[in-house]
Amino acid sequence: METISSIAKRLNVTNGRIYQIIKEIPADKQPEKDAKGKYNFTKKSVESIESYYNSLSSPKTDNESDLVKQLRADLEDAKAEIKAKNNQIDKFQQLLDQQQQLNLSTNRQNEKLLDTATNNTPSQEDSPLQNDHTDVSEPTEGNYKGEETKTPKKGLFGWLRR
Repeated sequence: METISSIAKRLNVTNGRIYQIIKEIPADKQPEKDAKGKYNFTKKSVESIESYYNSLSSPKTDNESDLVKQLRADLEDAKAEIKAKNNQIDKFQQLLDQQQQLNLSTNRQNEKLLDTATNNTPSQEDSPLQNDHTDVSEPTEGNYKGEETKTPKKGLFGWLRR
């Protein structure tokens, strides 16, 4: 005599799924209940449960195989994309290395130019620049009258500044 648990273990499903299958199969193939409400499984009822479950699972495996095929195709696409991205990263790394080498050689050339410029003696053209104070505004005869004139500030709170 079979039980719900033994059928569920054999089909690798839960007991609840077996109860659902019993409700879904035709009434003439369902197992009978005794006075206590327990199912009495006959060979015919067990076979009907198994055949119904197998009929449900076979289209599912087709769908699963389609899903697996789709997932494999997606995985191959992702691998190809990763390979392309890795190639791009390698190219960018090479370009970055070249740029760093160019910067280094430029810096070395600049340092050599600075060293040669500082080792030279100052020429006659450099001496007038040392006494040039054009950036500093100092009072001269033409631009300073001795009086300071303030222009009134304009604006909303200009009257406060007087």
